[in-house]
Amino acid sequence: MTTPTSDVAVHPPRTLISWRNAVFVIFILSGVSIATWVARLPAIRDGLELNTANVGVLIFGMSAGSVVGLIVAPAILRRFGPRAGITVCISLVATGLVLIGIGGGLVPAVTIAFIGLVLFGFGNGACDVMMNVEGAAAERAIGKTLMPLMHAMFSGGTVLGAGIGALASALAIPVFAHLITIAVILVVAVIAAVRFIPHDLDAADTADAAGSAPRIPLGQRLKASLAVWADARLLLIGAVMLGMAFAEGSANDWIAIATVDGHEQSNTTGAIVFGIFVAAMTVGRVAGGPLLDRFGRVPTLRVTAVIGIAGLLLFILSTDMWVTIIGAILWGIGASLGFPVGMSAAADDEKNSAARVSAVAIVGYTAFLAGPPLLGFLGEHFGILNALYVILALLVLSFFASPATRERTYSK
Repeated sequence: MTTPTSDVAVHPPRTLISWRNAVFVIFILSGVSIATWVARLPAIRDGLELNTANVGVLIFGMSAGSVVGLIVAPAILRRFGPRAGITVCISLVATGLVLIGIGGGLVPAVTIAFIGLVLFGFGNGACDVMMNVEGAAAERAIGKTLMPLMHAMFSGGTVLGAGIGALASALAIPVFAHLITIAVILVVAVIAAVRFIPHDLDAADTADAAGSAPRIPLGQRLKASLAVWADARLLLIGAVMLGMAFAEGSANDWIAIATVDGHEQSNTTGAIVFGIFVAAMTVGRVAGGPLLDRFGRVPTLRVTAVIGIAGLLLFILSTDMWVTIIGAILWGIGASLGFPVGMSAAADDEKNSAARVSAVAIVGYTAFLAGPPLLGFLGEHFGILNALYVILALLVLSFFASPATRERTYSK
């Protein structure tokens, strides 16, 4: 990847803005894809006649694919560059959606849906690392705090996807028709967006991968990649992201079903509550930049963790729908800033930012994607609302680990 200082020197302002906007679009597409799957999950669950534990197993396919995608993303990025890498990953997400639509609606088959979720997870996991590395580079090149806003774009995408999903559910649009339409939109949009990622980033990465630049021996590259995991501060940043990403990812997969099964509401109401949650996350992330600049990372994260804990308690314990909605709003606000702040904190060290961002991304997205199957197992045995107490415990962990994100200046 290009160094931060060269980004500023080489690219004119118009190119930087186009680069930023392209990353915004990619974040939005990722959010739309996730919300599309989540909003129709109750309908897919009903069509496949699955219980809560089996839903957790189905989600595990996505989680497993995502973890593999997270691990191989840096290698894909080095080999092909962000343009080709992101395009391929979003195309895999789209293919996964088509298979989920076939197996979850057109020709109900758990195996087809599971394979679709593996591809869907792999594409999203790899793309998530790439877009965050790319976003951190653009943030440094432009010289402004942009990561919360980029993650607000993701949340905005989830709001859009959830709204479309709720409308599709209310109009009884078949799952397959809904998902294949979104899949086509994803592919067309990513092809249009990646053209504005600076070409020299691709050229540099591809040249290195092809061997025209001196290659570092594999052993040294592995040692350098693993060295970041010895950084205690980075591990604590990972703990912050563990709790916050678990809170976000678990809501993405379970808040609709928790509303339907735990609070005895309709599938459409479940989709609406999910939409309210992601809308609250979007608001939290849009407001997050100014709040972080004024109060700093640590106080802001601690306050949002407390808000998230309060929201979870309200959501779990509520007996009235309006209280459930307030809980979902506070839960969304509380989980909104942990991930983007963790990414920015990991990128403070400009010399090794890509490896550090990738490392905390692996922690965060593993929690984001591997947590939901755990809740499915616990929900089957103890009830889905009781399973949500795990999230509360991890938010407490994020509260106490938040000092690791304190702003630091590294010498170049």
